[in-house]
Amino acid sequence: MKIAEKTVVQMHYTLKSDEGAVVESSAGREPLQYIQGMHMIVPGLEKAMVGHDVGDKFDVVVIPAEGYGEYDERMTQEVPLNVFQGVDHVEAGMAFYAQTPGGPMQIRIKSVGEKTAIIDANHELAGKNLNFAIEVVSVREATEEDLKPFQHHCCCGGHDGEDHECKCGEEGHECECGGHGNKENCDGNGGCGCEHHAEHHGK
Repeated sequence: MKIAEKTVVQMHYTLKSDEGAVVESSAGREPLQYIQGMHMIVPGLEKAMVGHDVGDKFDVVVIPAEGYGEYDERMTQEVPLNVFQGVDHVEAGMAFYAQTPGGPMQIRIKSVGEKTAIIDANHELAGKNLNFAIEVVSVREATEEDLKPFQHHCCCGGHDGEDHECKCGEEGHECECGGHGNKENCDGNGGCGCEHHAEHHGK
C-alpha cells in the first residue's frame, strides 16, 4: 500500500542541520507513527511522503516556509529577570512554557543581561532547512478509531464537515473550532462546519 490520505504510516527518520549535525533521530527507538493528511508532521515532509511504499528510503529537504516558518524578530522580547520566579540562575538556552490566549507556548532565553533577558518565542528550528533521511516501515488504512481524535465537535452540536445550521455568534454559543470551515470561516463569531486540524508539528 502506498502512502495516501488517511493512511497510518510508521517511519524511521534522521533530521540534520545544513551543517550535517544530527538534530533528532528515531534510530534505536520505535518508528514515528502519524496519519497522512492530519497535519501531524511538518507540511513539507507530509507532501513528500505521498506515494511512497513500505521499504522506501529517501531524502527530503524541507524549506522553512514548509517547516517551522521563517525566523521572526518580532517574536523576541526583553523582560526583567524577576519574571523567572523559582529559577536561581537564568542562562541563555533555557526553555520555559508561557500561557498565551492560544494555549501554552514554548519560549527560549536568547541572551541574559545584568537585569533583563531576551526571550524568543520562535521555534528553535524556525528559519532553518530541515534535512530528513526517511525509511518507510509500514503503511495501512486508518480505522475509525485512529481518526476519532480528529473529529472535533462544533459548537452547534454537529461534527466536522457535516452540513448543519451553525449557531455560532448567537447568544450562548461560542465557536470552539479553531480551523477553517467548509461553509464560512470559523472565527468565533460566524460559520462552523469546521475542518479543525489537530496539528502536531512533529519532526
